[in-house]
Amino acid sequence: MKVHHLNTGTMCPIGRRLVNGTGSLFQRARLVCHCLLIETNDGLALVDTGIGLGDIAAPDRLGDRWLRQTAPRLDPAETAVEQVKALGYSPGDVRHVLLTHLDRDHAGGVPDFPHAAIHVHRAEYDMAVLRKPAPPEGRYVTGQWSHAPGWTFYGEAGEDWFGFKGVRALGDKEADILMIPLAGHTLGHCGIAVRSGDKWLLHAGDSYFHHAQLATSPRVPLMLGYFQRRGDMDRKMRIANQARLRALKLNHGDRVSIVNSHDPVDYERCRCGTH
Repeated sequence: MKVHHLNTGTMCPIGRRLVNGTGSLFQRARLVCHCLLIETNDGLALVDTGIGLGDIAAPDRLGDRWLRQTAPRLDPAETAVEQVKALGYSPGDVRHVLLTHLDRDHAGGVPDFPHAAIHVHRAEYDMAVLRKPAPPEGRYVTGQWSHAPGWTFYGEAGEDWFGFKGVRALGDKEADILMIPLAGHTLGHCGIAVRSGDKWLLHAGDSYFHHAQLATSPRVPLMLGYFQRRGDMDRKMRIANQARLRALKLNHGDRVSIVNSHDPVDYERCRCGTH
């Protein structure tokens, strides 16, 4: 199964050392929106969408505070739909969009693939779309799904995957793509596991923000850790799942590679084939 690694939104907050852990306090940091484009037996599948064309056309909907804090480039060429075209595909070839969660920098490109099935955990949909329970004020950008896409939902039940519970995202059409519940950042946050040959790639979304958080002695740059804590809906659960990911890497790192959504180090390792 072929997997393309896409950066669908570069963000450049101030304070590189406090965000990336390197460089100067006065440099702009670099964060990415790491998405996967997967060639499956049922067309293309996209894991997260990053920032979409609609967000770039009307950036105010992303929120003034978020724009100030993250300083996104808002480059149309970085959107998933434009990168799909650049790879020689049509947007209609994307049959499935699998979302780790519905935050604005993960679901922004959903309207760019209006005919795709949108796969998401039921708890995420209930909070973000139905507002049951009501989400924190300003957490979600409802305009990113106002076109009423076709939703497919997942719960907690599933088969064992290295000690995690996984659900076959595309059923028997593609048994090697699993939705893995990893609640904490949001209540319905998931990872997406993809098998290629005898190896697995786990896109862990926002379960962790910095590659060093999965080290034996975990650490995270000060400001990035602050961003992570502010985003937690269930901090205890996020910390517990982060510990489980750390154990997964320690015990099964020869079979499973783990990446997150925003760390440029994870992203560049994948692009270079060294992760």
